[in-house]
Amino acid sequence: MPEQTVSRRGVAWFAGVEATGVVEVVDVRAQPERLTEPGWWAVVGDFEGSVRAWRFEAVGPAGPGDGRGWSGPSPTSWTSSLDRAEYVAAVGRVRDHIQEGDVYQANLCRVLSAPLPGEPDARALGALLGAGNPAPYAGGVQVPGEVWVVTASPELFLRVEGGVVTSGPIKGTAATPDAMTDKDRAENVMITDLVRNDLQRVCVPGTVEVTTLLGEERHPGLVHLVSTVQGVLTDEVAAAADLWTRLLDATYPPGSVSGAPKSSALDIIAALETTPRGPYCGAVGWIEVGADGSVRAELAVGIRTFWWADDVLRFGTGAGITWGSDPEGEWAETELKAARLVGLASGGGAGTMTD
Repeated sequence: MPEQTVSRRGVAWFAGVEATGVVEVVDVRAQPERLTEPGWWAVVGDFEGSVRAWRFEAVGPAGPGDGRGWSGPSPTSWTSSLDRAEYVAAVGRVRDHIQEGDVYQANLCRVLSAPLPGEPDARALGALLGAGNPAPYAGGVQVPGEVWVVTASPELFLRVEGGVVTSGPIKGTAATPDAMTDKDRAENVMITDLVRNDLQRVCVPGTVEVTTLLGEERHPGLVHLVSTVQGVLTDEVAAAADLWTRLLDATYPPGSVSGAPKSSALDIIAALETTPRGPYCGAVGWIEVGADGSVRAELAVGIRTFWWADDVLRFGTGAGITWGSDPEGEWAETELKAARLVGLASGGGAGTMTD
């Protein structure tokens, strides 16, 4: 039996597809075998580990959406879980851990929040972001009382198709390509190696390869360094009823938003961050199971992502901290990543957030 029956209302949109009419929701880790049944599923995973999937009844081409239905919070109402002084001090603490040999890199994040009473229209925010900040893995899921997430993610967490799994970690962010530093490049190489090791846990030995290293991708207002890693799933994993448990056990949470070594970075994150990340830095995307049992999926890393609950709109931002990090520079990077999207959600323009 499914975990529960939810309202037949709801909408999800990704990759040119729009789905309506929720049939069921399942806990992916507890019931991975449900995702072997034919259907189209929207997936949202929290950074802390919970991953849920909603199966939709009607799936078709996505319309353009209408951002005019969005009424966001005041630009001055945003607050941060870590203010500037707290974030800068936390960066220094991560550098202490690096000096002590506990970790090579840790991703340090903060959550911005603003009051927004009454459940808003996620599709309207998605249309607004699509017009003002198009992103390769943009999408969203809204099921009243269940989930509310809108993403403009530029980063691929996992793509599964034809027995091949692909990941595209982002590390290194700057306003222009010329502003990239050796620290940015070293950061990307470290996380690319971590992702390569993660995929080796579920792939045929010798098939995991880095197909792109330190590629430059331009996005509105900034530039990223992006690498691509892929491998061929073992027959055992590809055919397993618990395919998604195995994939998540090997790779979750994403390496680019945790650190290296991942277990040590997660301990440091838990000690320094003051609020849960939720869908931010988790996973958001879709899984499609064909009538023949074939699996296609595309899950993004939940960065550049808004989520709403309890009359509060939230947005996360962070930076990868290495020994070469400048604390004030890392704060500035978190501002750069958030300014455009928070500005759009607050009234159509880019801006900065209050501490």
